[in-house]
Amino acid sequence: MGSNAGQTSTKQDDEHIFRSKYPPVQVPDDMTLPDFVLHNVELYADKVAIVDATTGKEYTYGQVARDVRRFAKALRSLGLRKGRLVVVVLPNVAEYPIIALGIMAAGGVLSGANPTSHASELEKQVQVADAKLIVVDAPTYYKVKDLGLPVIVVDEERVQGTINWGELLEAADRASNDFAFSEDEVVKQNDLCALPFSSGTTGMSKGVMLTHRNLVANLCSSLFSVGPDMIGQLIILGLIPFFHIYGLVGICCATMRNKGKVVAMRRYELRAFLDALITHEVNFAPIVPPIILGLVKNPIVDEFDLSKLKLKSIMTAAAPLAPEILNEFQKKFPGIQVQEAYGMTEHSCITLTHGDPRKGHGIAKKNSVGFILPNLEVKFIDPDSGLSLPRNTPGELCVRSQCVMKGYYNNEYETALTIDKDGWLHTGDIGYIDEDGDIFIVDRIKELIKFKGFQVAPAELEATLLSHPSVEDAAVVGLPDEEAGEVPAACVVLSAGAKDSEEDIMNYVASSVAHYKRVRVLHFVDAIPKSHSGKIMRRVIKDKMVQNLTTASSHDVRKKLLA
Repeated sequence: MGSNAGQTSTKQDDEHIFRSKYPPVQVPDDMTLPDFVLHNVELYADKVAIVDATTGKEYTYGQVARDVRRFAKALRSLGLRKGRLVVVVLPNVAEYPIIALGIMAAGGVLSGANPTSHASELEKQVQVADAKLIVVDAPTYYKVKDLGLPVIVVDEERVQGTINWGELLEAADRASNDFAFSEDEVVKQNDLCALPFSSGTTGMSKGVMLTHRNLVANLCSSLFSVGPDMIGQLIILGLIPFFHIYGLVGICCATMRNKGKVVAMRRYELRAFLDALITHEVNFAPIVPPIILGLVKNPIVDEFDLSKLKLKSIMTAAAPLAPEILNEFQKKFPGIQVQEAYGMTEHSCITLTHGDPRKGHGIAKKNSVGFILPNLEVKFIDPDSGLSLPRNTPGELCVRSQCVMKGYYNNEYETALTIDKDGWLHTGDIGYIDEDGDIFIVDRIKELIKFKGFQVAPAELEATLLSHPSVEDAAVVGLPDEEAGEVPAACVVLSAGAKDSEEDIMNYVASSVAHYKRVRVLHFVDAIPKSHSGKIMRRVIKDKMVQNLTTASSHDVRKKLLA
């Protein structure tokens, strides 16, 4: 991100502040996130709220509301007090939103963690956040058993030395009455309710302090186009990890606010993914670009009767979607609408998205991440000078709204680098707004490759590689180089039976891009490393390629890099 986060606004800046083309929406000023999400829940008590795609286990809205109250009551009985933190280390199980809302209803602060994390990583998060309690499933317990904190295990299996989830809720039922808050323990909208960890725009992972107000405001903005006729109609795939802010807020909370159904899926595997879409009649699937790539290019898709799909739209976020892949997807699935969205943890989730054409909120242009939502202000600044820029001029995207985090936990320095004195959140992403108010993201500042002073966007090179008929998957990273600074390097998965050489693929890219954007190193691989949700793990790729280059002949490397 730019180094000018602390600069104050000028008259010139004010001329280039962009706002939503839709009127502001009201944000209730007296509701916590659990109250907001479960509003009017009694009218939908028998409707299924969430189902586990792996086990088939379901919770109705009546059961969700009951168990949120039971868990909050149980946590208070265990001694959890307002502002105290609970680390939740779970895959996407049906109980996850109940646990999250229960922690918040008790006045606690939720901090989700990746269950595939190493034990040392979990220990660091527990220590940094000063956690008081941990929630896990039985297979993950061994990673946290030596941290010296009480552990709740969400499993029918009894684990010695832990608190069993089911027994805890039953004990809450036996208690004489609901917990009562003292005056200073009453949960207010400006209290913290979540502390997800994010790398932000710079450096190591940091705790993002989010309040009930932040998250309620974000939901009000992102759900502004939902009309009464759409309540209860959504069946959404819950594949994006619930420990991510988008999984928890953008999928679980948004869907439950509108009394739809969440189909929780623990991890991505293409056959299981397609089976879940068909079996549960999913009509909306938030996914990431690599999954769209699989739907377009993987022959496994042909094993399924796609006429059984009820899918009406997909939303992709987390990385740019290559235009070529979008075109191929729309040819293969002509009835499915594709939306792109943009958000970040530091802004409580969704920041930019597409509307609902049925309500007069037109879909933004193809390859756009959408328009500015109500209640938000946006500007684009020159990363070097800090000056805000006019339309159609790429710069760092900055946003200002009630959704902006309170700051990074115990890290005033990084907070000051990210939120400036005027309340602008500097995202670290490069984008621009066009004359119609549609926004396009070019790439992340920290992922841009600097080749001899030129900026190279990995997403652009990946799109070029994926347009080659023999390329099934690809990822591009920047590798350090003494003379050039960095060079573009690619890992490529070839389609079955392809005969192309590494040089053939590099020449193909070279014929389509400027000299400084050419791929200088290319390796064929069996698969691109990806997270459970399908995101490319660029750091893993970069480390492996650096290691391979270190062991190669320095003369050969220099010749290849700077050719």
